[in-house]
Amino acid sequence: MARISPGIWYIGYFNGLGPARTQSKMISRGRALSVSTSITVEGCPTSALWGPYCNQTIETIGCSQFSRYNNSRDLLGLTINTRKILKTKENTRRTSFLSRSNHPIGHQLESNSTSVVGVENLITCAISNDSLCLRQGDIKFYFLDIVNQALQFEITAANFRLSQSASLICYLRCNALPQRDLHDYSGDISSAPLVIKLPNIGRWYIAIEILNKTQMRNTTAPMLDTICFSFDWQVTGCLNGKTGTDCLWEAYVLQRVPKRNPSVPFESYYVPTDERALLEYSHFSLEKFLTNSSFEQFAWTYFFLDVPQGSAGALIHVQLKSDKELNYELYSKYGGLPSNDSWDYYASRTSSSNSSVFYSLQNSTDSDMDLSIFYAKEGTWCFGVKHPNYTSNSQTYMSISLQGCHRNCNQKGVCHASVDESGLTFYSFCTCDRDHGGFDCSDELVSPNGHIRQSVFLIASNAAAILPAFWALRQKAFAEWILYTSSGISSALYHSCDVGTWCILSFRVLQFLDFWLSFMAVVGTFIYMATIKEASKRAMHTAVFILTAILAATGATRSANIGIVIAIGSFGLLIGWILEFSTARRFVCCSWRINLNVPHRWPNLAALFWNTLEMLNKRFRWLYLLFGLITLSFAALSWKLESNSSYWIWHSMWHITIYTSSFFFLCSMRVNTTN
Repeated sequence: MARISPGIWYIGYFNGLGPARTQSKMISRGRALSVSTSITVEGCPTSALWGPYCNQTIETIGCSQFSRYNNSRDLLGLTINTRKILKTKENTRRTSFLSRSNHPIGHQLESNSTSVVGVENLITCAISNDSLCLRQGDIKFYFLDIVNQALQFEITAANFRLSQSASLICYLRCNALPQRDLHDYSGDISSAPLVIKLPNIGRWYIAIEILNKTQMRNTTAPMLDTICFSFDWQVTGCLNGKTGTDCLWEAYVLQRVPKRNPSVPFESYYVPTDERALLEYSHFSLEKFLTNSSFEQFAWTYFFLDVPQGSAGALIHVQLKSDKELNYELYSKYGGLPSNDSWDYYASRTSSSNSSVFYSLQNSTDSDMDLSIFYAKEGTWCFGVKHPNYTSNSQTYMSISLQGCHRNCNQKGVCHASVDESGLTFYSFCTCDRDHGGFDCSDELVSPNGHIRQSVFLIASNAAAILPAFWALRQKAFAEWILYTSSGISSALYHSCDVGTWCILSFRVLQFLDFWLSFMAVVGTFIYMATIKEASKRAMHTAVFILTAILAATGATRSANIGIVIAIGSFGLLIGWILEFSTARRFVCCSWRINLNVPHRWPNLAALFWNTLEMLNKRFRWLYLLFGLITLSFAALSWKLESNSSYWIWHSMWHITIYTSSFFFLCSMRVNTTN
């Protein structure tokens, strides 16, 4: 509670931010990471309590406006036209309001021959002398709600008696409890009032503490007695649609107008609630609303708008277009009035605050200014236009809108809207096409010619399946011929769909067929190398069909599948050789009689070993077998080296090497040898 601001906090998980080559979905391999999140918020049950045991109170300053005005659309229409004094007592906790004057206070401002009256609102709250008594080291908290744009916030202490070594220190922080080492403003109010210029809209927490300078240097110094004092809060604001330090500048409230048929629910634009702007147009003439003043070289004009609840995943898009050279500067601030010294984002014709990842200034020229604020906070935003005081005959149009995706994904993707886990907040994101990436699809990952070249490589490389298919057809191995041909065709169709050329079936069906038939082609090659009876071969093929289908359906893109498929094929080849060996050689049942003359049997085992080597030598062409192992190793290496940027080249090499290895393995068989 002391460290974070109250309100809604959003937590997002992002994977693969920035430009990425996303041409193929099968590049996403490996296990899916399961992330579990535990969020613990330690705090007191109500905002009026604080402390490690929630046994200390935060006093409410009752002269602040009621909370129902916090989300008001008409921010400047909230009038604070009363001056009150708040008196509380420590024991009885009684509160009484004494009405004073409810008339605005005027200040006369002189500038050569021109005078202007700045009309102000004033709120004053006070605590009596016996209501606040502190000992040295104690701290007392108060909070005050500022729901309207104020000029300044002043705290003054009175009716106290402090030693020369003691000070009355005041800490302030907006929307969170202040601490000695964590606060927005601080000051010694026993010597001078603490003044905050142009405070932000929100809840301000005030901490009062008595510090002894002697004790700060020496921890053995004696404690002071209890000291009682009083202090005043004074909040000053402007009337009649004015704002600024001296209530000189014009301020306008912008009305949110939802767009017709928006792609995301919160899309809208903002126009002034004035007859000089029409609701049916998303832009308005800026010169009609500029402040006319001759006191300074530059003048300010402010526009207030509200980002509604539930649209924290939106962006604020601001655009200025002029028929002449722009001489305006644009400042923005959340919850407060921007100025030369205090702002969140800034843009001009020559420079900008482009260091934030949540801010973008693009395509700006001498006559155009285009900026976006991503994931804008819900609440009140203020945009200040700083412009010269002289009258200009230019025509400048300003548009402010709430959008889903930046520049509508630059026409290189599709903007999608979704809802967060709570179901209360919308956010949007871009799904880019195959050639672009990035946050708003503005990064070209591959040129159109490069995309064509990569697509041709991925599709045409499957022509390598002709090699094993042609060999199988010449040897009248029709089952293997159908298998290799189907594998090459399904892989070509899958990659044609994957690169966005043509999809004859759904993506998942084509992906399953590609991987399943590829697995079957590898394993079928191993089984064919064992010349066994057709009945045994059909049984082995049936078992392999089931196993490879499970692999392709549960995790087709896993890298471990390569090793699993090769292991299945090797195991099938071993079983085939065992079956072949068992049918070619008759085993004689051993007698139950124990024969201790074991050494006489060793020559038979040696003869069996040499006979097996001779059989293998007659079965295989060892040069082709070596080429098959080499190309199979290159296929596994190509699969391992695939990445987002080099997927197209390595996967094309995978197609060529895996089919070529099958061709070499088939050619290594001496099929005319009689076993």
